[in-house]
Amino acid sequence: MADRSHNYLDRSLLRIKPLSDRENKVEIRRDHVPVSADPRNLSEAADEAARTAAADIRRARERSASVILAFGAHTIKNGLSPVLIDLIERGWVTHLATNGAGIIHDWEFAFQGKSSEDVRRNVAVGQFGIWDETGYYINLAINVGAWEGLGYGESVGSFVSRQGLDIPDSASLVATAADRMERDPLSAAAALDLLSVVRRFSLGPGFLAVPHPFGQFGLQAAAFRLGVPFTGHPMFGHDIIYEHPMNLGSAIGRTAERDFLSFAHSVSAISDGVYLSVGSAVMSPMIFEKSMSMAQNLAIQQGRRIENHAIYVVDLAESQWDWESSSEPSPSDPAYYLRYCKTFSRMGGRMSYVQADNRDFLLALSHYL
Repeated sequence: MADRSHNYLDRSLLRIKPLSDRENKVEIRRDHVPVSADPRNLSEAADEAARTAAADIRRARERSASVILAFGAHTIKNGLSPVLIDLIERGWVTHLATNGAGIIHDWEFAFQGKSSEDVRRNVAVGQFGIWDETGYYINLAINVGAWEGLGYGESVGSFVSRQGLDIPDSASLVATAADRMERDPLSAAAALDLLSVVRRFSLGPGFLAVPHPFGQFGLQAAAFRLGVPFTGHPMFGHDIIYEHPMNLGSAIGRTAERDFLSFAHSVSAISDGVYLSVGSAVMSPMIFEKSMSMAQNLAIQQGRRIENHAIYVVDLAESQWDWESSSEPSPSDPAYYLRYCKTFSRMGGRMSYVQADNRDFLLALSHYL
């Protein structure tokens, strides 16, 4: 077989700088949004949607139905973690979901209290995303979490909450892989994956302490502490952690698969429940439609249907189409390509599109609850 190793970029050759060298646009202590803050610019229609959503959430929780909040990374970058932490502490939201960037910003805030770099400037000098602590620690947490049987978001949440990671010794990983090779090959493979990381980075066994001085702002840590599922739904190559040699694709796959199935499990309990999709144009609609199809498949086998759920889609884009009608625009209409509206309008239940800033809508929702 021909040697094709020259076709792959070698990340070990990158000049990786410490995260402390990076200039950041957002400081969480200065820029966080307190729960007591008021919405700044919420239209009458959006305010009414927040009020209606709050009523739907109350009914859902009375019936023990899921209330899922999926959001894009800007929700975290905008400093809204205190608002979301308050919602899960009060029991209003039963599942949180975000993309890979949301995981990263939340961790950086907990670790150093700052996040958000100048992409244009740093790409020009070959430095965007190539920061040691972010790539090293998030990937390491996921690598260890994959071995421990955790999900993607859960791995990072556990890391922040515990202020560190348990690193197993090489001999125990070798023994575990050998013992499980026949009866549990997936577990054996996970042990070998982590063994490769331990050896490649010369990691000593024991507890690796990593302080997170701003952990009170960590949404993943709060969810881990409260036992609320916080799932991460990455796409390979989309996030800066893929630039670091600590990145291991198999660990990403193991943890992200668990999170997708955890998300689908919550969707299976969304009859009479609420789904909030806030500022996520791609991730949220894509994972929801597949999860809903699987959940509906299983429900029909049991002689029931998933129905009577309310979906609130919140974004800044203007939409002229009446998405609550029974029809959707034709492919010749630009509205057809507003992906999140088109997808959620097909998901049964009652779908409402709310044009609003995520900060304002989530604050209003919190206040009405």
